[in-house]
Amino acid sequence: MTRDEMLAPVAALYVETDGCYFGLPGVDPWDETRDARGYEGPHPVVAHPPCQRWGKLWAGQPLWIKQTGERKIKGDDGGCFAAALDAVRRYGGVLEHPEQSHAWTHFNLNKPPRHGGWVAADYLGGGRFGWTCCVEQGRYGHHARKPTWLYAVDTDRPELDWGKSEMRLDPEIVARIGIDRAKRRGEVAAKGGGVDSPSRIGTPPAFRDLLISMARSASLLSEKGEGCPWNKPYREPQSVRGGIRPQWQGMTP
Repeated sequence: MTRDEMLAPVAALYVETDGCYFGLPGVDPWDETRDARGYEGPHPVVAHPPCQRWGKLWAGQPLWIKQTGERKIKGDDGGCFAAALDAVRRYGGVLEHPEQSHAWTHFNLNKPPRHGGWVAADYLGGGRFGWTCCVEQGRYGHHARKPTWLYAVDTDRPELDWGKSEMRLDPEIVARIGIDRAKRRGEVAAKGGGVDSPSRIGTPPAFRDLLISMARSASLLSEKGEGCPWNKPYREPQSVRGGIRPQWQGMTP
């Protein structure tokens, strides 16, 4: 890859202010103040839409629910995931969300196997597919395993560091409170890992670079006439809109 190819512009959507996507050549970061729901291209994207209302605790923390009786609404993210998905489909790129995100079911995306490998997530028409996989960010420098689902359109689909790792627990924590309590506290407890702490939700530099590289490959494919038709609205195929699982379910590259 030439230097110009390495610096092909991409947009990083839904990222932390002054976080790991800021200050990088060729990367246009969209933090909360810019509101990535308004992104209108033209560059491929790396999208990190909020996951709180799509994850295992979408209703809220159990103690808070018990004390207040208040439950959040599943998927109530202000349209962030829908906008991110549309941006990836329109401009190419890759979207990242936690493993078992309820957004995959809500938006009729096929779920990837836990052990890894790219499979077809949906069919976009015109011979174009969305592709999905499961990969652990822990294999790219995160403190925890942090299994993650990716959704990519018009990008390279690299061979990643696949597989399911053993739980990573701090030996000092295990020695102090025992294995059972250490497992309940989780892998990032020793790192100050609260619900939205940097040690929990932060993206390791190596994983960030992988996602940027994938997004840039969408730009290169477009220049060669092999990528998506820029700025044309995505329209769900009838088979997906009707909730019918089409014949491409389970396809692999």
